[in-house]
Amino acid sequence: MNDRIRTDIAHNARVWNYWLGGKDNYPVDRAVGDQVTGFYPSIGEVARADRAFLGRAVTFLAADAGTRQFLDIGTGLPTADNTHEVAQRSAPDARIVYVDNDPIVLTHARALLTSAPEGVTEYVDADAHDPEKILAAAGATLDLSRPVAVMMLGILNFVLDTAEARTIVRTLMDAVPSGSHLVLTHPTLEPELGGEGNKAAMAFWNENATPPITARSRTEFASFFDGLDLLEPGILSCSRWRATTEDAPVVAQFGAVGRKP
Repeated sequence: MNDRIRTDIAHNARVWNYWLGGKDNYPVDRAVGDQVTGFYPSIGEVARADRAFLGRAVTFLAADAGTRQFLDIGTGLPTADNTHEVAQRSAPDARIVYVDNDPIVLTHARALLTSAPEGVTEYVDADAHDPEKILAAAGATLDLSRPVAVMMLGILNFVLDTAEARTIVRTLMDAVPSGSHLVLTHPTLEPELGGEGNKAAMAFWNENATPPITARSRTEFASFFDGLDLLEPGILSCSRWRATTEDAPVVAQFGAVGRKP
């Protein structure tokens, strides 16, 4: 087994997989996942809403916005309707680069993230804290002189310093041209989204699992889109972003898409 794979401590990618009903997790992941659910019973709903947001955002970008290149940072373990599958339904020639630094994700991604014949799917082993490395590696597959959708779903919450998180986003978006998009989701404690339960759950997580996590306010989340044009309907619970039903349950996870002018 890869000596980077720790089975004695819960890890985000595997716990998220457990909440989504997957089987690529260990007893420690399930135990911590159940404990977090005890603090915050809707966490499974958050995981499913985040995944559904990905599907709607990628479908819009590929089918309506003409996007043919996707840089998916912090992809997590492969599950149903991964970015390349959603994009290539509308645009078989779409090129997708996945980025993660978890060894179990790497193993599964190489086996399962296979492209349509007309397109390309590649995987980069890199950390979100190192955007220059990500860009250098992604440039082997993506043409960074043409628009790219930069996707960071539930990943900036693992960058604990907000100024550093802004710098990461700015570095990535400065490297791509006009017409590129930024796709983000992020947990929050804001009460209008029901985020109060996140506080105890995150404290438990940070004591018992890895990597550590933080929530952010609407204002902090909005700052990641500085210099970009927010697409309608703006910043709201990711479950409500262009939802197909008006009664989608609100979850404590912001979602938004911005376009580089």
